[in-house]
Amino acid sequence: MKHLTIVVPDGQTNLSSIACIVGTYEIFERANAYWYEQHFEERFQIVLAGVTKKTDFHHGLLTVNTHCHVDDISHTDLIVIPSLARNYEQALNKNKQLVQWIEAQYQGGAEMASMCSGAYMLASAGLLDGKKCSTHWCFSDSFKNQFPKVDLQPAQLITHEHRIYTNGGGYSFLNLALYLIERFYDRQTAIYCSKMFQIELDRQTQSPFIIFKGQKEHSDDVIRQAQVYIEDNLQEKISIEELSSRFAVGRRNFDRRFIKATGNTPVEYAQRVKIEAAKKAFETSRKNINEVMYEVGYSDIKAFREVFRKITGMSPLEYRNKYNREAVI
Repeated sequence: MKHLTIVVPDGQTNLSSIACIVGTYEIFERANAYWYEQHFEERFQIVLAGVTKKTDFHHGLLTVNTHCHVDDISHTDLIVIPSLARNYEQALNKNKQLVQWIEAQYQGGAEMASMCSGAYMLASAGLLDGKKCSTHWCFSDSFKNQFPKVDLQPAQLITHEHRIYTNGGGYSFLNLALYLIERFYDRQTAIYCSKMFQIELDRQTQSPFIIFKGQKEHSDDVIRQAQVYIEDNLQEKISIEELSSRFAVGRRNFDRRFIKATGNTPVEYAQRVKIEAAKKAFETSRKNINEVMYEVGYSDIKAFREVFRKITGMSPLEYRNKYNREAVI
């Protein structure tokens, strides 16, 4: 029998943390029961472990009792780390003992799975350096700044590399749970759990859920002004040569500074700004595809569709039909 440890962090948790803990526990319990029916044995021993006997959540509204202290576990096969609260540095400071245990278990052969912002705990242990990683899309800028050695994949829902699994934000931890069920049990058990808990199988991306707010958490004032100019001139076909000239910066240097500040080239940034505006128009109006396309500065429907799909993972029509019921009617 394999051993699964679901980590219960000490402090700096939120209601999403407890959802990850309870949801993972319940899904694996159901997978165990189904596996037993088929094979007359349980696949996993499942324990909740932390550095305290119990942890309070949301100002004491809920309390989780742990089965054991992490130091009582000499070896585990799979560790699941739930999401953390917004103050990650404080969360990590309170869980240094937990981070050290996680690092030691990984070196001993355990596999790791982080849910949402739980990736911060893996990254703080240095386990994600040089590896692909996903987390909630809204944390991507701060995560990149804090852990530049990690290959962050903001659009990916799940990454799996070198015995480490990470996933996107919110309740997409349910998709990671199914992914793990398939990996450690089999496809049929994952299908069964998918049907029982009504979770969609095989989701690949969190792109349709990303809200692009611009990447302005940097100190380059010239680039920030250029970003504002792009955002204020959606309908224009902005030439990057003209844009760099407007701010008296050579094109090559402008590109370099823009990428360093935002993580995107100027062209990519303009595309993301325009597509975000198009998404809002599809969500809130009954405008057709062409009307929205012209509003955000595109005149070629093929180019608009290609860029829209690249950024959202959906066609403009699919997006409108999904998020604007009135437009469909």
